[in-house]
Amino acid sequence: MAAEKPSSKGQAWFCTTGLPSDIVIEVEDMTFHLHKFPLMSKSRKLHQLITEQETNPLTSTAQGNDQQEPEEERDEIEEILCQISLMDFPGGSETFEMAAKFCYGVKVDLNSSIIAPLRCAGEFLEMTEEYSEDNLISKTERFFSHSVLKSIKESIKALKSCERVMALAESLGITERCIDSIASRASSADPALFGWPVSEAANENIKAGSNQALWNGIESAVRRKGGGARSNNGDSWFEDLALLSLPLFKRLILSMKMGDLNPEIVESCLMYYAKKHIPGISRSNRKPSSSSSSIASEGGQRDVLETIVSNLPLHKSSRSSTATRFLFGLLRTANILNASEECRSTLEKKIGLQLEQATLDDLLIPSYSYLNETLYDVDCLERVLGYFFDGLQEERNGGEIEAAEDGGGNSVSSPALMLVGKLIDGYLAEIASDANLKPDRFYNLALTLPEQARLFDDGLYRAVDVYLKAHPWISEAEREKICGVMDCQKLTLEACTHAAQNERLPLRAVVQVLFFEQLQLRHAIAGTLIAAEADPARPSMLRLRGEEVEAGEEAEAQAGVEVEAGAMQEGSSTTWRAAVRENQVLRLDMDSMRTRVHQLERECSTMKKVIEKIDKEGPLGNDGGWRASLTRRFGCKFKTQVCDSHEQTVVNARKGRQQQQQ
Repeated sequence: MAAEKPSSKGQAWFCTTGLPSDIVIEVEDMTFHLHKFPLMSKSRKLHQLITEQETNPLTSTAQGNDQQEPEEERDEIEEILCQISLMDFPGGSETFEMAAKFCYGVKVDLNSSIIAPLRCAGEFLEMTEEYSEDNLISKTERFFSHSVLKSIKESIKALKSCERVMALAESLGITERCIDSIASRASSADPALFGWPVSEAANENIKAGSNQALWNGIESAVRRKGGGARSNNGDSWFEDLALLSLPLFKRLILSMKMGDLNPEIVESCLMYYAKKHIPGISRSNRKPSSSSSSIASEGGQRDVLETIVSNLPLHKSSRSSTATRFLFGLLRTANILNASEECRSTLEKKIGLQLEQATLDDLLIPSYSYLNETLYDVDCLERVLGYFFDGLQEERNGGEIEAAEDGGGNSVSSPALMLVGKLIDGYLAEIASDANLKPDRFYNLALTLPEQARLFDDGLYRAVDVYLKAHPWISEAEREKICGVMDCQKLTLEACTHAAQNERLPLRAVVQVLFFEQLQLRHAIAGTLIAAEADPARPSMLRLRGEEVEAGEEAEAQAGVEVEAGAMQEGSSTTWRAAVRENQVLRLDMDSMRTRVHQLERECSTMKKVIEKIDKEGPLGNDGGWRASLTRRFGCKFKTQVCDSHEQTVVNARKGRQQQQQ
């Protein structure tokens, strides 16, 4: 049969063959003016309906309308004898138009976006192979099996098209076959390629490089670097996956999890879907993209969020800060949308398992509840810290940690614990300026971490200093309690110097800082002396030079030296004099060092007595009073000093003495 040329006029569809139409089929809001024979030759259902119309003719409503038609169309459209209504046709008028073209012999270009509705249309019209050879059902089945199911991207598009004909697609098994194909082909993908969906920088590189042409058939290096997740076989199947409706997406994720798919691939699918459907997850891009699906109601966004969270794998992600930042974005959104308690608890637990991968910006979660007085949600962070310690304890109870403890003992701190300690110190410094933060909340949060979490307490001292500066109205007892969270022995020399001059610190804290500062100096000097005495090279050189000096003096005392050794004796005497002077300089330096050590011992003894008196008498009234008292009692100002035994001072002293002798 020759191909017919259809045409559309308003809400009517005509087949311009030169022959008058003898049947009208209504599908939704479209009217199709067709011919009986092509339809009856391919569709058993239309054959039955037309036969019933001819057997039981109805009053034609088209004869009255025929008089109103324009004169130029009366030669083409004359009296209509049959009229059929297919209001429940699967896929609507567009799908029926393609089925009608197939009946007329017009070539229909099949693709994954129309294959499911067209297959359902063939089933609805009973266009089987038994009724007519090479019919619509067989053609669509071959294309679906050989082309669509062979590609993960095409399978996703076909699954999306099933939403229009869901009931019939379910009964025919089209939906299930698409889901199985996607799940099986996703399992063969490389999980290392799926880190890009939530990376804004990567997406920008992809957009910037999308218009770049290939050079000698080689893709641009910038584009490959930015869009590493894209491949030639599945260029952007994540984008198609994000267009699925929520019920279909839930079924697909469930099938992936039941098929033992790599959890990182499942996590990547969830991350990309959430980013497309929930605006504001990423702080760097609050505005939803033009390609993202718009969900008007908060209820719809809440359903998507809870679906994403309930299907997240509980394992620790290997994607480092990218996945952790995404989880914190979900947690902030869950607080805004007032998600269920189970949803927020699941997010907090997963964040706690990988807290060491977070950044300070991630931890600063605003407090959205009017019940919280603080600017940031401190309660949430305390719960996350609790989950972190639970996970750390489980790891320590594991086989690998037990083996490490057997070899090296329990004193070694976990690297994750050290990272979290540094992170919490920074968090404390950020929230310390909040005027509504109570001293007990600050104190309890600072003591949450064990001692092994901090190598130095400089970060904690900074947080304490910020808190005392932002809360000048708290009592002296509360100030001493706040300062009690830091260990003065773990402060570096720079922090000790700053703390000794910090007027915001209470008296007891300053005295402790001064004591341990002087103690550190004493240990440093004592260590230098011990190292100098234990060094085998220096004493041996001194002994050798001393022997040379003694030998030189004996040689000088001898009056009857042979004439031929005169020149030699003159050179040796010069070397001996230089060695004697250097020996004297070393002795002076050692004496100065010993004097400084004795002075420090006396100062430490005096400080101990002052501390005991302070404990008995109590703190003085004002800062000027106790600082002046310290100066009077100690007889010196406590500043970090460099003793004369340091190398640069020794060199300068030597140069000065040599110039004076010259």
